Amino acid sequence: MNKKALKVLEYYKIIDMLKERASSSLGKKLADELEPSNSFEEVEHWQKETSEAQSLILKSGNIPLGGIHDARHLVRRAGMGSSLDPGHLLVVCDTLRAARRMKSFIEKREGSEEYPILASLAQNLSVFRDIEEEIENSIISEHEISDSASPQLRSIRRRIVQKNEAIRSKLHAIITSASHQKYLQDAIVTIRGDRFVVPVKHEYKSNVPGIVHDQSSSGATLFIEPMSVVNMNNELRELRISEKDEIERILRELSGKVGEIEEEIGVNLDTLAQIDFIFAKGKLSVSMRAIEPSISNDMKLRIKNARHPLIPSNQVVPINIWLGEDFTTLVITGPNTGGKTVTLKTVGLFSLMNQSGLHVPADYGTSMCVFEDIFADIGDEQSIEQSLSTFSSHMTNIVEITKNVTSNSLVLFDELGAGTDPVEGAALAMSILDDLYKLGVRTIATTHYSELKHYALTKPGVENASVEFDVKTLSPTYRLLIGVPGKSNAFEISKKLGLDDYIIDNAKELISRENIEFEDLLQDIETKRQRAQEDSKRALMDKQEAQRLRKDLEEKREKVASQRDKIVSEAKREAQNILKKAKAEADEIVKKLRQLEKSGYSSEMGKKVEKLRHDMKKSMGSLDESVDKLILPKAAKKEIKGLKEGEEVEVITLGQKGSVISTDEKKKEALVQIGIMKMNLPYASLQRIKKDESKKKHSGAGKIMKSKSQSVKMEIDLRGMNLEEAMYEVDKYLDDAYIAGLEKVTIIHGIGTGVLKSGIKQMLKKHSHVKSARDGGYGEGGAGVTVVHLK
Repeated sequence: MNKKALKVLEYYKIIDMLKERASSSLGKKLADELEPSNSFEEVEHWQKETSEAQSLILKSGNIPLGGIHDARHLVRRAGMGSSLDPGHLLVVCDTLRAARRMKSFIEKREGSEEYPILASLAQNLSVFRDIEEEIENSIISEHEISDSASPQLRSIRRRIVQKNEAIRSKLHAIITSASHQKYLQDAIVTIRGDRFVVPVKHEYKSNVPGIVHDQSSSGATLFIEPMSVVNMNNELRELRISEKDEIERILRELSGKVGEIEEEIGVNLDTLAQIDFIFAKGKLSVSMRAIEPSISNDMKLRIKNARHPLIPSNQVVPINIWLGEDFTTLVITGPNTGGKTVTLKTVGLFSLMNQSGLHVPADYGTSMCVFEDIFADIGDEQSIEQSLSTFSSHMTNIVEITKNVTSNSLVLFDELGAGTDPVEGAALAMSILDDLYKLGVRTIATTHYSELKHYALTKPGVENASVEFDVKTLSPTYRLLIGVPGKSNAFEISKKLGLDDYIIDNAKELISRENIEFEDLLQDIETKRQRAQEDSKRALMDKQEAQRLRKDLEEKREKVASQRDKIVSEAKREAQNILKKAKAEADEIVKKLRQLEKSGYSSEMGKKVEKLRHDMKKSMGSLDESVDKLILPKAAKKEIKGLKEGEEVEVITLGQKGSVISTDEKKKEALVQIGIMKMNLPYASLQRIKKDESKKKHSGAGKIMKSKSQSVKMEIDLRGMNLEEAMYEVDKYLDDAYIAGLEKVTIIHGIGTGVLKSGIKQMLKKHSHVKSARDGGYGEGGAGVTVVHLK
């Protein structure tokens, strides 16, 4: 690949970004050596690698890449029989662990078949868990070997500790004895040259027999090893030598085991380097929000919303560009600082990144091709040393390009033909573009020459493009418009900046009428294009607003329907609960009536009770039907007028008859008692019952309940009864009061000894009809009564 193009297109800055994301020196080295390939199969393979890594990073987040070291030289030394020190063995251990963790991470995760390239690399990794664990168990740090490295080392170190304690104990006896204290400078034990010594005053050195190992800087103190511990210190020294020999033996043994797998570790390192490099590409892709481009074999290029990776994301303006379909040469015109050079560099850098296996920061639908070579003539390369002018330096580069270019190359020219006479420069530029076009080269050139705009308009296979410029604000929009030749806007910019009109008018007279008309035509085309674009934008906004309003309306309609269904559903559920509760209460009443019958009621009363049970079952059975009938009938009759308390009515939707307890003319509702239930029902759901029909039905539950409601008193007096009689009477009274629909009753039991009151209260706690019970208040009878609230 052309080295000059790699430099001017800032390819090496992308490589630096890639190296930053590698976790090891091995991965960084591969990133540093990366160059674009012109092999279609190789580029395709590299892109798949990056996609697999990107996918794994997005799904897993953490990739176990830690602990990869370039340990080749260490392993090579071990293979040659050298002994590695503890720090080097830990580096090898880290590398073995990294290989094991990476192999497990890739092979044992769900969906590993989605990553065939990485899975294939993971298969090349060898795991040596036994050697890894042996190094871990034997070496604590770069300077410390574990006691568990071998039984011999543990034994030696235990004996060293024992010997140390024995020597210290012996010396402690010396320094604490009264006979020696006057000879000592300090009553302490210290070490000189791995030997335990005591500090003795110089004038008493003959009083403490032993070996002098050192003296203080003043000479007043001598550090003497007493003769009584010389042998013990010698033994300690021998133990330390044994410890050192055992450590060297352990390191030799571990190094030998590493040397035996030198070749496998070498393969592991090569594989880990490749995996680290691939994940670096994946990390770069994620950070750029890049995608894998589709790669075509037909030399066509189409980039959607390309974002130059070296421009901050909050400043970059995406561009859309295509080449090789209807045209192979693109001429970009427009004012300076409008983004022409950035467009050239974006296309060139994207092509280099693609052919290096790197994802490109663009949108899906981007298609790239593989160029045999990429050439770029961008920037001012004037050289004082070589006596080259701007034009000469550009032309030197262009000559080299024309000599080496092929039909499968991409050529990028910035300000083609600039730096010399405009007429000659324009002619030369057209000739160069024409020559490259005939070769079939994909070419993009920027220019200010109007002649090149004419050339692109009239030449098949050559297309105009421009960078948009807002004359009102004198600022570029950086948008690329393919198919529209650009206008330099020199007169408009000069006018906005304050240049006098007469100078601008004079300048217009100095250029040809054809050029003025052509520039005016371009201005008119651009104005109409912008107007059409604004209209299209407004239409799109109106369409989006209409879609939003429609969506809001549909959501509201769905919400209303949902709420309506929910309300109806809750009403049905509540009604069903009421029906079930009422039925259960009715069954309980019948059960208690049967119990009363067994207690001695007559057979006539039994017949009435059985009839009552039959009527109530029939009533509740019909009420247990679909709850939908609880709402007003679809074909409701006119509302009843002049409804009075005590009238017999039929509830149309329930098919049941009841008695009106009270009416509410404002709400057009009546409180109707149906069997044992009381319900507020709208007038529209009721109809009067003819008198002759109602007379036929004056039996059963309704008759019993009506008679009960008229005869049951609001209180019962138990005074003078014993507890058993009182409990029977209260039970019967509560049943009657419940059937009659009373909400609160009073039980008079007096104060007395308190037995009657206590027994009745215990009974009330367990009674099925009782909601709550309390002592009477002031004016209600006080402690002599109990006020009961019924369910």
